[in-house]
Amino acid sequence: MRIGVPRETATGERRVAMSPESVSRLVKTGVEVMVERGAGVPANFPDALYEKAGATLGDATAALGAGVVVKVQKPSADEARHLANGALLISLLQASTSADLLAQLASGGVSALSLEKVPRITRAQSMDILSSQATIAGYKAVLLGAAEMGKILPMLTTAAGNIPPAKAFVLGAGVAGLMAIATARRLGAVVSGFDIRAAAREQVLSLGATFVGPEPSADAEAAGGYARAQTEEEQRKTMDAMATHLKDQDLVVTTAQIPGRAAPRLITAAMVATMRPGAVIVDLAAESGGNCELTVAGQTTVHNGVVVMGATNLPSSVPHHASLMFSKNVLTLLQHLIKDGTITLNLEDEITGPMCLVHAGSVRA
Repeated sequence: MRIGVPRETATGERRVAMSPESVSRLVKTGVEVMVERGAGVPANFPDALYEKAGATLGDATAALGAGVVVKVQKPSADEARHLANGALLISLLQASTSADLLAQLASGGVSALSLEKVPRITRAQSMDILSSQATIAGYKAVLLGAAEMGKILPMLTTAAGNIPPAKAFVLGAGVAGLMAIATARRLGAVVSGFDIRAAAREQVLSLGATFVGPEPSADAEAAGGYARAQTEEEQRKTMDAMATHLKDQDLVVTTAQIPGRAAPRLITAAMVATMRPGAVIVDLAAESGGNCELTVAGQTTVHNGVVVMGATNLPSSVPHHASLMFSKNVLTLLQHLIKDGTITLNLEDEITGPMCLVHAGSVRA
């Protein structure tokens, strides 16, 4: 069995799907790994490390022609044409916006597992790409916001006078939000957080932040641990609490998302207008519509002195560690799939079944 690791071609993508360490572990089990030359260079993994790990180096055609192809981003139409009939593709696929690609894969006889579809169950925790990459995103969001601010985060006592700590507010206490809270706390900010889920409130408090907003509802958590959509009354109470709290915040990081739906709108233009000049909003939900009404995905805009950053693909901006984490997730998935030296796709399996979007010439999404 041969696993191919092509270089990522999506604009701005610097991660690689398999690190040399993971390649080494596969090779030791008798699996052949073909890595495209230069695939790991943007993530600080030179070709020599892959050769030392036992991989074979080749061109893009060789990597894409393997029986199993692992990628970070979904393949382009041209890359998909190079996938072999009967091959298995493992990558992020964004099914809701990839109908043409999925149809192309089906017509080419390619099976496809979508990494964002890893079920949130105990057995699959070590395969959860979304969680591992959200950790990186939450960390980097605070650094981006801190760099954009005209203030420093910690309190300082100097001969020139005292500088009070900045105030940071994190909306959404999932993996990214909790990492953002922890990072802002480490940097010395006074941190507060909000989430509609009761369990998240305890996690916010455990990190030393204060909790803002109405008491979370006990039934606010949907399947997979994500927050469900709020009722109109719940949303009104949330918005009232946000409007009051945002006025004196220096850094705001928003992370609230609902799988398969547009991101909930938590910060209106009217709220931004009440914020201090120089305040910064880093919106991690930019790609799914944004938690802030003024967010533009991939752009930084300024409104009445308030900076709104439409952050996209932040894990790629920390490519080395993001790739290490991504690769470990993929390795664990491959170890789950490989039986007696070959890939076994059991669509009845509680992990494989939900992930499989294309198989046997049909789109299952």
